[in-house]
Amino acid sequence: MGDNTQLRSDEEQPPPAQIPLLSSNLQNDAVGALHQRQQEIRTSNRLDDSLEYLERFLTCLGFNQSSLLSFSLSWAAFTVVGVLVPVLALELSDCDGCEMYQIKNFEVGIVASQACLAAVSLFCISFNLRKYGIRRFLFVDRYGGQMVRFTDLYVKQIAASMRLLIWWLLPCFILKTVREVIRILYVQHDSRWISVAISVPLTLSWTYVSTISLSASILFHLLCNLQFIHFDDYAKLLERESDVMVFIEEHIRLRYHLSKISHRFRIFLLLQFLVVTVSQVVTLFQTTVYSGMINLSNGGDFAISAIVQVVGIILCLHAATRISHRAQGIASFACRWHALATCTSTDACLRHSNSLGSMEPLSQSNLLDITFSESDLDSMDYITMPTTTQLASYMSSYHRRQAFMMYLQANPGGITIFGWTVDRGLINTIFFLELTLFYDLGGWQVSSKFEFPNYTVGWKVGKTTIYILQFPT
Repeated sequence: MGDNTQLRSDEEQPPPAQIPLLSSNLQNDAVGALHQRQQEIRTSNRLDDSLEYLERFLTCLGFNQSSLLSFSLSWAAFTVVGVLVPVLALELSDCDGCEMYQIKNFEVGIVASQACLAAVSLFCISFNLRKYGIRRFLFVDRYGGQMVRFTDLYVKQIAASMRLLIWWLLPCFILKTVREVIRILYVQHDSRWISVAISVPLTLSWTYVSTISLSASILFHLLCNLQFIHFDDYAKLLERESDVMVFIEEHIRLRYHLSKISHRFRIFLLLQFLVVTVSQVVTLFQTTVYSGMINLSNGGDFAISAIVQVVGIILCLHAATRISHRAQGIASFACRWHALATCTSTDACLRHSNSLGSMEPLSQSNLLDITFSESDLDSMDYITMPTTTQLASYMSSYHRRQAFMMYLQANPGGITIFGWTVDRGLINTIFFLELTLFYDLGGWQVSSKFEFPNYTVGWKVGKTTIYILQFPT
């Protein structure tokens, strides 16, 4: 009896070797989960730091108007720095015989166009930031648990956008500074320091309003690039998954967010295009009506302001066109996936119907990796026809993919402005409208002028001669 009891107790005790093995596996899983959690925290912190830096930068420019105090300070600073300071500086810099280096009417028109464009940018962007916040505005929190694998790409895009702003703003700032130095050297006031005191506020005001207008375009460019990341991931999803409902749900989500971006920025894009077009038309009329000589000294601000305005429009149109064509290209990629799935499913069904009782579902990786040899043609005589169940499963899968294709063709997606998709067709329309506008405004006789004895190079528009380079003898 004692021997039987001892035997049962020995049988009930687990083997000694299994306990360390089980605890070792649990410990490895816990360490792996802890390491993954720490990595997620570090990645999330990097994104938080980038967003905080971006938010501080936007706050310095006056885009953060979340409270009544910040709203009042932002617009007060814009009114003083962007409008009153350059107007007062131009009034103080007015002098007799300075038209060779400064034309007051030109300067006032340039200040007005820059202030209008900056006001449009400040109003539209601050409204969206106040309503949604920086994270919802950039759509960086909508993926929840999946956001970790996009965080590094988010951080890189934010850093690239800040570099893009610097690379475009810095050359324009250098040109503006050179132009102001020329004016200081040649515009005669009672003292050279008076010229410096006038030029420095003008340069600072121009930098402020130009940074505001370019930052708004950069934000739209950043937002489109962030969505481009998700469309790239959606294209990879077609290679990983085979469930059509997953594709449709994800595409509905992406298209919904593109429509939200279009709704938030349509007023900004329209007003930006309108302000820049009116500014260029006014500039064209001013230079045409003016009968004197225009050179880089008195008309250089026209070129500098035009560069800033056109760069802002190009950044917006490039980003919108890129994401629109990427969204429309998903249909082409999905059609290729549908064709490969249809062809390979039929051939695989015929090849394996003899050996398999039912047709196994094929993943996208299997569809792309299937190869055919010459021996397959010889074995076709020995393959029986698939069963009714196999054909029904195949036809059901085919109809689901076909419905997905019809959905993509009917819902291409992209950035829209009141129903107009921003793509190459719209850009061509804008280009020809602008070309027609400038062609119909005059009937000018454009001619070049080269007077090498006087070192004068330029062209003539109507009765106005615009000199690019002039050195008096």
